[in-house]
Amino acid sequence: MQALSSCPPARLRPLRGILTDIDDTLTADGGIAPEALQALHELRAAEVPVIAITGRPAGWSEPFALAWPVAAIVAENGSVMLRRRADGALQRDFSQDESTRAANFKRLQACAADVLARVPGSRLATDSAGRLTDIAVDHSEFAHLTPAQIEAVRAVMREHGLTATVSSIHINGWIGEHSKWSAAEWAVQTLLHLPFEPRDWAYVGDSTNDQLMFERVPLSVGVANIARFLPQLQHLPAYVTAAERGRGFAELAAALLEARRS
Repeated sequence: MQALSSCPPARLRPLRGILTDIDDTLTADGGIAPEALQALHELRAAEVPVIAITGRPAGWSEPFALAWPVAAIVAENGSVMLRRRADGALQRDFSQDESTRAANFKRLQACAADVLARVPGSRLATDSAGRLTDIAVDHSEFAHLTPAQIEAVRAVMREHGLTATVSSIHINGWIGEHSKWSAAEWAVQTLLHLPFEPRDWAYVGDSTNDQLMFERVPLSVGVANIARFLPQLQHLPAYVTAAERGRGFAELAAALLEARRS
């Protein structure tokens, strides 16, 4: 990783927009950092689209899709896209059809029950009621799990045929091939009616569930608090900000906007 301050303006200037994680990338303690919110407004004013991709549930994400100046939020690691329509109403799109979601929901609930029965100390995330296509176990938001417990949860999820990833706060499990990568492709094609070209975007994240994006997006950026996860990362971001969380996101936004002005 190199310091973001060392990134040449010529690399930032051609970017079409920013793809970003939410928890501990835009937010701190569950709320968006004021610097990040201001940066989102400045990016929108400069016609730089921002697409947020998160493991958070659709229900949790809906008010932010309406309130924040983002092009869309893709929730539940790529399965639900939320965006504000021109009339101000919320539009919700799914990557799986209704019958698939219904069948998967039963499997997910059975897996969740098995995790709670087999991993002492495990508990579902407090936002679980808003989840439509995945399950989440809390490891750092309101509960604390050791690395061994986290791996035990992932093992049970995999036994049930789930994809299991670890964010800065939750262990997420879902059924299907969707991911943050497919979410980026889906959102860019749907919103901009263009093919997704990774070199045209920056990606910002902070934890192990951002690794696929770090690997595949050339201009990937970790906010400074990614330091916590460095021992678990096989793919590092190209750059790292000096500041943590939302202030780190604002650092990238400022560098991109300055590059466009120069």
